[in-house]
Amino acid sequence: MSRLNDLIRQLRLKDPALADDMEREVSALADRRAFGLNFERHTPEAVELPGRRVRRGDKVRVLPPRGTMPTKSDERLWRVASIGTTDGNKVATLESLGDEETRPAAVADLVVVAEFREPIYPGLVSTGKVERGGDKPFHTVINGENYHALQTLLFTHRDQVDLIYIDPPYNTGSADWIYNDRYVSGDDLYRHSKWLAFMERRLVLARGSR
Repeated sequence: MSRLNDLIRQLRLKDPALADDMEREVSALADRRAFGLNFERHTPEAVELPGRRVRRGDKVRVLPPRGTMPTKSDERLWRVASIGTTDGNKVATLESLGDEETRPAAVADLVVVAEFREPIYPGLVSTGKVERGGDKPFHTVINGENYHALQTLLFTHRDQVDLIYIDPPYNTGSADWIYNDRYVSGDDLYRHSKWLAFMERRLVLARGSR
């Protein structure tokens, strides 16, 4: 707001009437703003589902060649228009979600992607346990995308959890996570706002599990 006020003062030197109009509009917008910490509820998330079989109509990414680092183009989303067989290998015809471009790709090089608010039905599968405490309270470690793990806890452990520890990476640029960890550019004016929205969704779910 201070920057807007400075600009209005500068404008008043050249056009006092326009400055008065601008000041009235800015004041009206400021009155509508909620008190306290404010942020836009952005939804920049997408999660890869590597165990999911590729089907016609799926939203997918094309995986980069093994041993190479992903590039910005590898984040591009495609829709599977059809799946056929060429020389004994399954090949998909992909349609770009951003324009009318099409391309072929080996099904083995595709990973299914679900964007935020698209239905995902996660489940928990035990892969092992260490029993040393007898009947004493125990700890559970869940390995997975934390948003969907928290969703699952609402069904399996509602009101049975004492403490939930999550430390989701955000915009680190790392290529080793199972979901997209490159959300915004460094000069994005809403980068902190998007982080707040990212965390709010998880904290609301965690509170419902406790």
